[in-house]
Amino acid sequence: MSAFIQQLPALLGVVIGALGSYLVVMRGEQVRFRREQAARWEERRLAAYADYARQLKKTITLTYRVASHLGNDPHPHPLSPEAAEPLLAEAADARDPAGEALLLLGSREVVDTARAWVLAVLEMEAFLRAGTRDTGAWQRLLERQRAARERYYAAVRADLALPPGHSARWPLPPAADAGAQR
Repeated sequence: MSAFIQQLPALLGVVIGALGSYLVVMRGEQVRFRREQAARWEERRLAAYADYARQLKKTITLTYRVASHLGNDPHPHPLSPEAAEPLLAEAADARDPAGEALLLLGSREVVDTARAWVLAVLEMEAFLRAGTRDTGAWQRLLERQRAARERYYAAVRADLALPPGHSARWPLPPAADAGAQR
């Protein structure tokens, strides 16, 4: 029995060491799993944010073209309201699933700024559906849409902890078409 008692401190040291190693390894695995899971969700949020912007931009481009047809915008490829209507409907249909993904994965701030952006775009559509020919009013709508887009991208960058980005408002050379700045 005395041999067992003599070896008991060493045996306790081995058991405590094994338990400590197990706890450290498990804690490290938990941290790694949480970090990888957060990265996966962050990638999914970025994809949802980018997809929503891409789908909304399709509608915006169509509105520029219709506005050009009505004489409100210098876009180089005018499109009649009649020809644009099915394309606008298709763009809206494509935007709906992207919006649902945004609602599911997006932060409250991003969703709120996305809503403001889409409302500005819907105002542009209503302006064109009414057949309005007023370049000043069109320019004010464009400015509201551009400001809403900037706020959306700023909210996305803040949510994903990205550095500040470009405003996407770059001046064109004098010889270039002034309406191409989007």
